[in-house]
Parts: sequence; C-alpha cells; structure tokens
Amino acid sequence: MPSSAVKARPVKPRNAASLVLVRRKNGVTRILMGKRPAKAVFPEFYVFPGGRVDKADAAVAPATHLSAHTLADLQERGGCTPVLARACATAAIRETFEETGLILAAPGDTETHDGPWAHFKSLGLAPAHDRLKFLGRAITPTSAPRRFHARFFVADAEALQGELKGNGELLELDWYPLEDALRLPAVDVTHFVLNELLAAERGITREAPFFRYRRNRPLAKAADA
Repeated sequence: MPSSAVKARPVKPRNAASLVLVRRKNGVTRILMGKRPAKAVFPEFYVFPGGRVDKADAAVAPATHLSAHTLADLQERGGCTPVLARACATAAIRETFEETGLILAAPGDTETHDGPWAHFKSLGLAPAHDRLKFLGRAITPTSAPRRFHARFFVADAEALQGELKGNGELLELDWYPLEDALRLPAVDVTHFVLNELLAAERGITREAPFFRYRRNRPLAKAADA
C-alpha cells in the first residue's frame, strides 16, 4: 500500500486544565474569560484561563488538598489518578495566575520557587486545591493536529487574591455575565461547559460530564455511562 494511503495515527492528547471563575453579585453571575490572540490555539475564540499540565506541576505542594468528593470525581469521571488529579488542579491555578494575575491560594509553602511559584513563595502562599470543584472534561477530536484532554474546574471569585492583569495570552479579559458569555465566539467545548454551569446555577445537579467526539462530531455524555 502506498505510504500516502496509510492513515496517520491520531496525535495523543496532552493533559490540560482550565479554571472557570465565577463571580456572583446583585443577582448576576459573571464568568472570567478572555480572547485568544490571532496566532494562538483556538484563535480569536473566548476561553477560560487554562493550559497544558507540566511535569513540574505534580511536584508543587498545595496549601490545601482537594476535597474527598472532588478527588473521587476526578478519579471516577475525570480519568485521573490521584497524582494526575492534583497536578491538574495545580496547573489550573498556575495557568490562571500566569494569564490573569489572579491567585487562588492559601498560606503555605509550594516547596519550589521555579517560574510563577517564586511569586507565590514570596507571598507565603501555595495553591488552594480545596477551593476547586470538578465541572467536567473534554478531549479534542482525533483529526486535530494538537489535541488536549482537558479537565475543567470551577471556583468562586471571592477566594481570589491579586489584581486582574493579562500577560498577552488572553485579550479582552473581563467578567462576562453568564448569559452574555454564551453568545461570545467560542469553540463547542467552551459553550458546553458554560451550559453545564448555567444548569448548575439553575439548581440542576448532575454528574460531571465528558465531552468528546466520534468521527469528528461532538458527543457529550456522563462519564459514568
């Protein structure tokens, strides 16, 4: 068979994590989102702060641990080992700080001062995993040249420290009303996560979903189905 006829294997998805930050005031729920630059992955689409999980994330000591319920969710429905669950939580907090300047932390020692953790260490802070809840996960389609296995966390903005200030990775950073956020240009996964959050805001409780693709078509299902 000619080499051109051989079907290329899909790229293996890389672990990633995003943080959906929620601010509630005067009956309005707002979500922190920003727009990717034109030359970035998902160009000019609105996304939540987040990115890939680095190997170093697993070595960072958190100030507080994931709740038993959240850890169990990440293992049972998030496709995580306990070590990967903690690394994803740390990555979500790190990426949020890098992209927005906001810190989700508590008094503690990261036990490292590399990269962004130097700032945490100077403040005597470490990631606050207990503030995170698992919202769901998604895997990008097999046809994509760059693929991610993303876990989405949600946290209340009241726990944040620092001043909102982007580093260029996210443009037009702002707290968008949830109803408005649903109308922003975004990939299907982002809209799916926003709709899950909207359901939760309306009191509809369901298990963390799994958004994936079959034959490059979106397929959302409960992870335990």
